Amino acid sequence: MNTADILEFVDEASRANTGKHLNDLQRKIIEGILNRQKYSDIANSYGCTAGHAKDVGYKLLQMLSDIFGESVDKGNLESVLERQLNLNINFGARNTTNFGDSNTINYINGCSELPTPTPDKSRSETPDFLNSTNQVKIEMVGKLRQLGLKDEQIAEVLGLALEIVKQID
Repeated sequence: MNTADILEFVDEASRANTGKHLNDLQRKIIEGILNRQKYSDIANSYGCTAGHAKDVGYKLLQMLSDIFGESVDKGNLESVLERQLNLNINFGARNTTNFGDSNTINYINGCSELPTPTPDKSRSETPDFLNSTNQVKIEMVGKLRQLGLKDEQIAEVLGLALEIVKQID
């Protein structure tokens, strides 16, 4: 995925969660971080002070942490975005970037072949294991609702009964 697609994904995630699009400096900061640039280099290319770029960058990374539900910093931005793009939830009606209002979930595969799941025989499906697995799914319900999915879609994606999804606040 190229930088323009990544910026559009982050911009739409920002708009969906905060009601605001990224500004030009925020876009430059994301692009600069992905290109391993220092804040001073980003500031020079944008035309502001390094201190201002660093302040805006800090607030941006905090906002992305809130949006994606995991800690985001300059060192892990690329891996966080990669994970979020693997769960590519479509936001707006843009046919060219595949961000439609369909609220479907697509899988982006970076490999030449689809992986074949291999059951982990060393891990038994004990009640503790099943409870922790269901807890993770339950925690995802709120995030998926924030992104505009309906309870029926969430139940299907997570493999939970619709009644269970509807009971979760």
